[in-house]
Amino acid sequence: MKLLGLVKSFRVCPSIHEVIGPLQIRAFQHDFVPRDPKAKPKSYKYPQVYDPYGPRPPPSDKIIQLAERIAALAPEERRQIGPTLTERLRFPRLQSISTEGMDLGPQGGAAAGPAKVEEKKEKTAFDVKLEKFDAPAKIKVIKEVRAFTNLGLKEAKDLVEKVPVVLKQGVSKEEANDIIEKIKAAGGVAVME
Repeated sequence: MKLLGLVKSFRVCPSIHEVIGPLQIRAFQHDFVPRDPKAKPKSYKYPQVYDPYGPRPPPSDKIIQLAERIAALAPEERRQIGPTLTERLRFPRLQSISTEGMDLGPQGGAAAGPAKVEEKKEKTAFDVKLEKFDAPAKIKVIKEVRAFTNLGLKEAKDLVEKVPVVLKQGVSKEEANDIIEKIKAAGGVAVME
């Protein structure tokens, strides 16, 4: 009796052959075609310089005239072009990296002296930080933040909701005061750091 129950319990679990059926074997068939040993190797023409963007159209007459005018400038005037374009196109200013607390080895001692002297100079770049704002004036503050940061509505809203937060970095004192006045008029409190 016990033996019959044991045999029935084994029959409940199907065997592998019953589950997946007969095994299927598929031989690997490559699509490699052997090269003709008598064929000559192909020669390709490679460009001297690789340009990932492909051929570019020639510059317009306006650009050529501008380049000629820049080339005719005095060297002192040419040096002023980069900073003036950076300011005019509102590129972000590069922040200097502090090496305070870093072990720079033997040359660090010589470089550490002038770094201390530079810190005593008058600060020219300031950060504008939003400290707080009135809850009813939140929308006005978001609009003002969008006006001077070029952010989308969602990004500006997320930025304002993270109060206190730095809104703009590396601006002049006049621009920072202007931003602070606009935020104050909208119902927020901003400070210059």
